[in-house]
Order: sequence, then structure tokens, then C-alpha cells
Amino acid sequence: MTSPAGSPHRLDAAKFRDPRVTLQGAPRASVAFAGLHMLWINTGTLCNIACANCYIESSPRNDALAFISAAEVAALLDEATTPQRHLQQVGFTGGEPFLNHDLPAMLQDVLGRGLRALVLTNAMKPMLRHAAALRLLAGTFGDRLTLRVSIDHPDPARHDAERGSGSFAQAIAGLEWLVRAGVHVHVAGRPGLSGESETALREGFSRLFASHRIPLDADDRQVLVLFPEMDAAVDVPEISTACWDILHRNPEELMCATARMAVKRKGADRPGVVACTLLPYDPRFELGATLAEAARPVALNHPHCARFCVLGGGSCAP
Repeated sequence: MTSPAGSPHRLDAAKFRDPRVTLQGAPRASVAFAGLHMLWINTGTLCNIACANCYIESSPRNDALAFISAAEVAALLDEATTPQRHLQQVGFTGGEPFLNHDLPAMLQDVLGRGLRALVLTNAMKPMLRHAAALRLLAGTFGDRLTLRVSIDHPDPARHDAERGSGSFAQAIAGLEWLVRAGVHVHVAGRPGLSGESETALREGFSRLFASHRIPLDADDRQVLVLFPEMDAAVDVPEISTACWDILHRNPEELMCATARMAVKRKGADRPGVVACTLLPYDPRFELGATLAEAARPVALNHPHCARFCVLGGGSCAP
């Protein structure tokens, strides 16, 4: 949806206000909790770079979400792995997760419990500082550990325009190191940076992988994940209960049906639990101090719910 001048319409400030109804008075869609299959851990918002359009505003100075500790993650895992729950995987996101020095211990804990682990990383210097630990974890646990490397576009200039000069070369070098070290890897890209078709973008990544002898299949949607763009200030339709049938979507497919994320706010005594990875700051999506408290429905009362999850079909999980 664009204006006559071609610029996006701005979001009506009256939208996404009432968790029960949309601006038009229709019942707002919500997602029932179907059981915890994936637990996300936000390791902290500090990052070694500051991207132009980071939804969580990570940077070398943003510590709004503090480093979570291995002991705090262990307590969450103790709760999440009770017989009544069906946890399968733990994801780590940031910021840059490898800036948190407890990350290797957290991964050892997760993998040692028989769970799978996913780490979202820019594969730059902070990751390489943990090279020895990564080799050991990969050698012990194989493909139960996956690192998803952010390479926004196969064109270095487009990637660097988002993440900073020289970041593409560093990310590719990190990806090559991971492959040589035997670490199971996926890649995340962003088609919205160029506006090209998914087919064209996957062909570009395929050429990139081949040129660096990276054995990844760019046509596999799990190996190369392409994420919808997010801008909470741009207009997007609200999602009513009628939209499930209109859009042929099943609410159980959305992240908040089977996932939650733990965050530790700066100055907090303990972590809290939010609805998903995309909404770490909005108090309407903070669901409690424990996973048990967070096991409740989530109203789709944010532009990201509509644009990324429902209309964009996006999911941070594999």
C-alpha cells in the first residue's frame, strides 16, 4: 500500500490499541497457546554492529536487555523440560549472542539435555572468539547445533548498506570458517532490501555459495530463510478472527502458538517471558516471570503480528 508519491502510508495511530477489537470494531484475532515447543533466549541487546533497520535496535551501546546468565537459563530449562511440556529446541538471539560470554555454557546445557539449539549470529569477530568451544560443541553434538548466519543479500554493497562497510566480507569469512569447522549452518536473508523476487534472490545466493564452496542449498527454505521486512510505522491491516478463513491461515502455525522468549531487562532481578522474538519491549506482550504464567493466549495487537507473521508468513523458528 503506497501513497500517490510512492512512499508508504503511515500507520493510523488508532490501530492496534484494543486487544479485543480492531479499529473497525471486528473481534481481534488471537492465538491460543498449544504448548512450548521452542524457547527463545535473548542473550542481551548489545551487538558489535548497528544495522540501519534493526527491529530490536541492537548496537554497541544498547543494553536495554542485559546479558542473561547460564544459571538463569538453566532455571528456565528446568521448568521447560518437565514431563508436562514438550520442549524440542532452544534458540538464542540478541544483539549478537556471542558477546555474552556464557553462551557456550548455555549451549552445552541445552544440548546436554538432548534438545536442539539454534543461534542467530552475524558470524563476525565475537563468534570467532569462541572458535574452540564451537568446534567442541559441533564435534560432540553434530547437527543438533545450528548457527543461522545473517547475510542480508548476496550483493556485498546491499549487505554493507544495512550492516556497515566491510561487514559482508567478515560474515562470509565467518560462514566459511563454520563450514570448515564442521558446524551445521543455515543462512538468513532479506528480500525486502532489493525488492527482487524470491526466485531471483535464491539464485543470487546459490551463486554466492558456489563461489565460496559453501555446501548449502539455496532452494531449501529451511537452509536459506528469507524474512519479511518489518516497519511498525508503516500501515498494515489489523487481523480479525475472520482473517483466518479469508487468508487460509491456521493460527497454530504462528510462532506464539508454540514459542516464548525469555528476556532480562536492564536492572531486573530475574528474566521475564514475552510472547515472541519480535516484541521484546512492548509491555502488552510481557506474559509473566515464569513459563507457566506465559502459557496463555496472545492477542495479535501489534503491526509485526500482521505484517511479519500473518501476512508475511514469517517465523524465526526453523
